[in-house]
Amino acid sequence: MKFLSDLEAHLRSKFANYPAENVLALEACPAGQQGDFTLNCFRIGKFCGNPMAAAQSVAEFLQNHDDVEAVSVVKAFVNLTLKAAVLHGATSADAEALLARGLLPEDKRRRVLIEFSAPNTNKPQHLGHVRNNTLGMALGALLKRVGHDVIEINLVNDRGIHICKSMLCYQRVGNGRNPENTGIKGDHLVGDFYVEYNKMLSDEIKALRAARLELADKDSEDLFLETEIGKATQKMLQDWEAGDGAVRELWQMMNEWVFAGFDATYKRMGINFDHTYLESETYLLGKDIISAGLEKGVFTKREDGAVICDLGKMGKKVVLRSDGTSVYITQDIGTTKRKYDDYRPESMIWVVGDEQNLHFQMLFEIMKRLGFAWAGDLYHLSYGMVNLPNGRMKSREGTVVDADDLFDEMSTLARNACAERGGDDVSADELDRRGEIIGLGALKFMLLKFNPKTTITFDPAASLRFEGDTGPYVQYVATRIASIERKAAEKGLADNGSVDWSLLNTPFERELAVKMYFYPAVLQLAAEKRDCSGLVEYLLELAKAFNRFYRDCPVLGADDPAVAAARLALARTVKKIITDGLHTLTIGVPEAM
Repeated sequence: MKFLSDLEAHLRSKFANYPAENVLALEACPAGQQGDFTLNCFRIGKFCGNPMAAAQSVAEFLQNHDDVEAVSVVKAFVNLTLKAAVLHGATSADAEALLARGLLPEDKRRRVLIEFSAPNTNKPQHLGHVRNNTLGMALGALLKRVGHDVIEINLVNDRGIHICKSMLCYQRVGNGRNPENTGIKGDHLVGDFYVEYNKMLSDEIKALRAARLELADKDSEDLFLETEIGKATQKMLQDWEAGDGAVRELWQMMNEWVFAGFDATYKRMGINFDHTYLESETYLLGKDIISAGLEKGVFTKREDGAVICDLGKMGKKVVLRSDGTSVYITQDIGTTKRKYDDYRPESMIWVVGDEQNLHFQMLFEIMKRLGFAWAGDLYHLSYGMVNLPNGRMKSREGTVVDADDLFDEMSTLARNACAERGGDDVSADELDRRGEIIGLGALKFMLLKFNPKTTITFDPAASLRFEGDTGPYVQYVATRIASIERKAAEKGLADNGSVDWSLLNTPFERELAVKMYFYPAVLQLAAEKRDCSGLVEYLLELAKAFNRFYRDCPVLGADDPAVAAARLALARTVKKIITDGLHTLTIGVPEAM
């Protein structure tokens, strides 16, 4: 705004040690005080004598500025009220310029690689994966929105003992079933075999404990290789690693079923990965790095031959077993290096649940000790568990909420809500389309509403309420404005670009303009924090401010046509910001609800 740059120039001329770059930034005026914005003069106190003296100098200059209507000083803070035309001219009048301010300067844009999803190919994705996917894709979209170059990566766990469990069950009870002849989505079908396998394993363990009383108190995990099915599964894994043709053929077939299912789930969520790594292709990576690190003294050998890294308070981490085989962190070390070599990012982000916090702390410290110059900007976006009102999910018992089933439920609930709100004149196909946009939008919005570290309980019905802190509440504001625009067009109230912004001087109109001014800063701060919840909160506040405005300031019903035109233009800018914000969260906006 002009008054702000004029103020900086004035202070620079008045105080010899005032910095050459701009220092002051507008803040929202605190509730209960008069003004649109506040200037915190503690920031410039050392240049102007002290904060109180700085506030007086600022107020003296601003009270005579053409842009300013009123000024008041509260200790070291200066509250100012702008003339309506100036306030709206910097916000409501130029939506494109406002949106463009959300982009970072060129020198602050970076190349960022973000890895998320990381499902296993022994079961379909569930609600936990949905939170992971939502966090990953929204963060990727947010980073792109502010100007970063973002590479989105998936690393699929497609090998190991858990994969062999589904395969062995198929061998024994599959009877030639496949997605085509059963009509079951491929990842769901494989997941059914995984659940069945664990029932078979549980039955064997029960029988084993009954037959051998000394095993009664042993943990199920410890008894795995005591069972026939456990031994057979371990043998299958060994055969896979040895390249057995029949085992590999079965593995390839079942993985193809799962990948087709995953693709459908990702498409429905709107996810497009730039690259997918497969653990079957990366699980041997890292051994050469461990060998080099051993020579440099980063690692040491234990008496039993295992290679370890002493990480101080974090503990001693085994990076190679005594028999020379890899552990999980070995692969992660190698895969991290592979991703850097493939894409040369300046920063890498992993979206992984908080149960892996220590793992990533260890991984990042090891990468630094190995001397990789880029290892200083590795970040674990840790997130908490997501539960349902009836409790936790358990994959082995088949009590998980599958992502696809959840999507169907959300879409159906939203479709029914739209129909109840007056869908008689809307085709079934259009109701289905709206249901999908609103339902999945409500799901994503609720999962992004909280800081990722928060463990949350997700209630599908509550997330779809059209009133309250929900996605549909925000979407409805955009659709309401779209409806106002259509009615305006019918009345011949065109957007000819000629708006008298000085007419919008009510508290509700001013509140909207002030809130919109901060949208670019909200985007950039959310990106800096790698946390979309701040953007969600902002959109809710903007939607509530619009509803207060709409309740008290008739748009098309305004007595003065010039006021109606100005309010319509104001509403259009609100819609553009809400739509931009929702799209940044990967949430769509229907034309009507």
